[in-house]
Amino acid sequence: MRHRAQTKSFLERGGFGLLALVALIVFAFDVLPAARLLLAALFPGGVFNPDAMLSALSSRSAMNAARATLETALLSTLLALPLGTAMALVLGVTDIRRRRIASFLFVLSVMISPQVIALAFLHLAGPASPILNALGLAPEAGSANPMLGRGGIILVLGLHHAPLVYVVMSAGLKRIPLAVVEAARIDGARPLGILVDHLMPLLRPHLVSAALLAFVAGIGNFGIPALLGAPVNYLTLPVLIYRRLSSFGTDMIGDVSALGLLVAAIAIVCVAASQFLTRKHGVHLEDDTPLKPFWPLGHARIAVEIFVTVVLAVTLVLPILSLLAAALVPSYGMPLSLATVTLDNFIEVLARQDVTIRAFTNSLIYAGGAACVLALLVVPVAYGLIRLVGRSRILAVSLLEISYVLPGIVLAIACILLFLKPMPLVGFSLYATPWIIVFAYLARFLSVALKPVLAGMVQIDVAQEEAAAIDGARLMQRLFGIVLPSLLPAAVAGGLMAFLLAFSELTVSALLWSAGTETIGVVLYNLEEAGLASQASAVAIVIIGVVTIAMLVLDALGKYLPAGALPWQCEMEGEERMNAKPLHIPARAPAIKQLEPKPALS
Repeated sequence: MRHRAQTKSFLERGGFGLLALVALIVFAFDVLPAARLLLAALFPGGVFNPDAMLSALSSRSAMNAARATLETALLSTLLALPLGTAMALVLGVTDIRRRRIASFLFVLSVMISPQVIALAFLHLAGPASPILNALGLAPEAGSANPMLGRGGIILVLGLHHAPLVYVVMSAGLKRIPLAVVEAARIDGARPLGILVDHLMPLLRPHLVSAALLAFVAGIGNFGIPALLGAPVNYLTLPVLIYRRLSSFGTDMIGDVSALGLLVAAIAIVCVAASQFLTRKHGVHLEDDTPLKPFWPLGHARIAVEIFVTVVLAVTLVLPILSLLAAALVPSYGMPLSLATVTLDNFIEVLARQDVTIRAFTNSLIYAGGAACVLALLVVPVAYGLIRLVGRSRILAVSLLEISYVLPGIVLAIACILLFLKPMPLVGFSLYATPWIIVFAYLARFLSVALKPVLAGMVQIDVAQEEAAAIDGARLMQRLFGIVLPSLLPAAVAGGLMAFLLAFSELTVSALLWSAGTETIGVVLYNLEEAGLASQASAVAIVIIGVVTIAMLVLDALGKYLPAGALPWQCEMEGEERMNAKPLHIPARAPAIKQLEPKPALS
């Protein structure tokens, strides 16, 4: 009887409605697209025909694209892994100066869309490079651009995904207890010995996880292989899917669904393995004292800071300078000098060209609208997941990750399948309308916007809500009066993070745009394909400016957010932390225990 009374009270307070909202969001944005893709691959034309799927996957073009996808993803991971790990260790355990600035700039390089980075490296090398021509170092006219093809894709993917490795490894360092270092120092271990013998074994699951995530990012990347591989007919699976669907239309939907399912299967397996490793094998301290920088570099600090500067120069500064140089010359291939500098390309794309002006407007509206909707949704969703779902929370959070785990080109195919025909009840189709792009953004970036809010929701004490409930406050009153004020900064940050990723993306909108709904990522790609490289570079510079401003706003919000909400933030500079709170060696180090899974912080 008591259980029934509690259940009735719970339903009267509106809990059932909130649970229904969470279930609807999970189903609409994650389960439905994945199920529709699977259905199209197994039932082409509405008839169960696994032979058709096997035929699509075993064709020569599919096999060549699969091989190209796997080799570029694997080899780029072998570059990203040591580079990102080295940056995480340098910025996380040493007394290097300006750690926060270096971290911000390194993560900024991965927040810039892949096609922008690919365009930058394409213009950085080759006989037409404005920078190389200005320095007199350009290769002989007519020679091939070294960035085109397999080698260029591997290099750019590796450099672009190194910050992903950095984020994962930095998160792993933050979960290691300070007691590990203190206990090792009691035993007389030096900093290098502490790192090699004590920290690296604890970081091994995160190292594997980082490798898997970099590999998945390489598998699903479209912008870099499209710009660097397609011109020389070196096609990866996402580029092959794009070519087939854009060339033959919806007649190829069964074949591209099968190819998309292959890409999705690889990605989901790798991400699942990554999350299993980081949840199962992490450690934390009972008093949760975090790891602090413990390695004073002395005279070697200058050399380490030079290394960090070189990495930032290669991953961020040189690409931006390359784009700026290409945008400031009248036409691509001319050397950059005082006599050739012009702003005509910026004026052309920002004031004269209707298509670029419309694309900037569309991207701001679509990405901004999706970000606002997500910022409104994530608070009730996070509350429902933490307070109401119970043991099913692990499954719900995992399902919410599906659309983000799916490569963007695969999610686009799923959206086409969902909205190609008129929807039941309403009688109209979203296909070839802006709404299909907005839906894809909502589905893809929901988990991104949700993460900081989930992290904040876990830290809200339930006692305040219990006291309000005793006074008669219903669920909505508690949600808006107690929970929302605490989670508002995290919700804004989540929305901004979604905007940051959606504003210039190409992978999703490449297949979903139509005349009048072009996004800025699509226009940039089309300008480069049309040979208007200087105008494409001007668009890319504006994109980088918008992304940088959004990240600066997020950084300013950082002090109001839960720890770990922003991947680039460091609490203090390494030198400041060491001087402010020197390591204290206790008589008895607190015990380390195995980390219990925290599904809400997936």
